Amino acid sequence: MEDLSFWLLFFSAALALNLSPGPDLLYVLSRTLSGGRRLGLVSSLGVCTGALVHVAAAALGLSAILATSAVAFAVVKYVGAAYLIYLGFQALRSTGGVRIEARAPVSAWRAFRQGVLVDVLNPKAAIFFMAFLPQFVRPDHGAVALQLFVLGVLVVLVAIIVECALVVLATRASQALRSHQAVGRWLDRVMGSLLVGLGVRLGLSEQL
Repeated sequence: MEDLSFWLLFFSAALALNLSPGPDLLYVLSRTLSGGRRLGLVSSLGVCTGALVHVAAAALGLSAILATSAVAFAVVKYVGAAYLIYLGFQALRSTGGVRIEARAPVSAWRAFRQGVLVDVLNPKAAIFFMAFLPQFVRPDHGAVALQLFVLGVLVVLVAIIVECALVVLATRASQALRSHQAVGRWLDRVMGSLLVGLGVRLGLSEQL
């Protein structure tokens, strides 16, 4: 019964956190709206792969460097902010609709790589895992590093499920709209503005 309560609490927290809007989720949705379900799913795999980098770092204790070093935090923060703003301006420059996509499609590999970078270059993600996972470590259940890694992987698995479900929903909602170039352009402008806004917010964020 105690184990059941533990896992219910853990997965409830992981689900709530993965449903919270952030750079990862917004990037996945923007790729889905602009490129369809396939690019959305590939982008989700990308950001989740990036999250696994933070999980490994948290398990090894490397994330503590970002939490304690103002210089390291600032470097990663500004690089990540610049990358989000760059992606946002790319979306703002898009002409929308299917014609531009037929002429210059975004490859699945490029969407995956960008997803990885969006997550890896977010220092808040590293600190999140370092702050969240230790709350669920149980001293009598083996090596702490192994527990941190397993718990982190489970959080990422929840993220994959959540993001894939949202990709399917976003695809269905946007299929009819995306065929109209004016609407496609509007969707690109909205997503581009949100990505730029997230980049600015990350750049102005303070170290935890």
